[in-house]
Amino acid sequence: MSNQRRSASVGVLDDGGVERWPESLAAARLHVVTGKGGTGKSTLAAALALALAADGGRTLLVEVEGRQGIAQLFDTPPLPYSEQRIAVAPDGGEVRGLAVDAEEALLEYLEMFYNLGLAGRTLRRMGAVEFATTLAPGLRDVLLTGKVKECVGRTVGDDRRSRGSRQPLYDAVILDAPPTGRVVKFLDVTKAMGSLARTGPIRTQSEGVVGLLHSQQTVVHVVTQLEDLPVQETLDTVEELTDANLPPGAVMINRVRPARLPVPAEGGQPVDDRGLRAGLEAAGLFLKDEEMDGLLTEVDEHTERLAVEAGVRSRLDAAGMPQVELPELADGVDLGGLYELAELLREQGVRHGH
Repeated sequence: MSNQRRSASVGVLDDGGVERWPESLAAARLHVVTGKGGTGKSTLAAALALALAADGGRTLLVEVEGRQGIAQLFDTPPLPYSEQRIAVAPDGGEVRGLAVDAEEALLEYLEMFYNLGLAGRTLRRMGAVEFATTLAPGLRDVLLTGKVKECVGRTVGDDRRSRGSRQPLYDAVILDAPPTGRVVKFLDVTKAMGSLARTGPIRTQSEGVVGLLHSQQTVVHVVTQLEDLPVQETLDTVEELTDANLPPGAVMINRVRPARLPVPAEGGQPVDDRGLRAGLEAAGLFLKDEEMDGLLTEVDEHTERLAVEAGVRSRLDAAGMPQVELPELADGVDLGGLYELAELLREQGVRHGH
């Protein structure tokens, strides 16, 4: 990881002179985080929320998959359908969390636009909410993304009836989105719903969501690892985002392991076991034959991994997107680990343009 720096207002350069977190990312209001399952997208979404809230900021971390992942990451009770403070950010600031439920979002929608608060609860008891989202499957995603849009547009003192102050309530909203295989459909389904509803609040709601997601206020970050399948899925997703006119953000490379040996040249010779043994003995280390065999196996596996990682990294570099890197934490990711990852993001220039 390069430590080459520019001024704090511009960010940090990688080894190739490319900004890791350019101004376009710092200026975004909505940060959508996706990734192939198992790459750690939820963990990095949480770390990003902490990093962007540093220095007195306020961020909102939103989840939409009903897993209560935020509560597990921050070791808090399950979140209700309301925004709650879940962490204090480094150097001041705070992170709030919200678990969006489609049914609650629909009831809120009915109350806000049709004044059907009590009737909406009756509909829930009748199962009409599930019926509506089953009849129009895209409606569920419209409700979820619509709630996210409402949070992005919230202002200080806004009671949803008056605009209040024009100052945004949140410096940034971070959305822990569905995995890469579903994220483009999730983010783009509002177009289909907008065409289904010709007039009325749902049409207005859909147009507003489309406008936000396709604007410079939004960026979509993709979490990956230095392995063939996650990298290929990352590249495919970036292409799909571009085709859908959804703005790609940064590639967040997770669980990067240190290189203990030089990256082997293509077609290079395997490790010389006699030379290795001689070097160890010169350093005062005398291994039994079986110990030496085990060491050579580990060396071979390590150099093979380095070669694979070098290859997939070159494919990521060719995509031309900003990149940030996070290491594999030896003790796993607990609350302390989230703060460690957030600090590493800040060291790479990740910030919000207050």
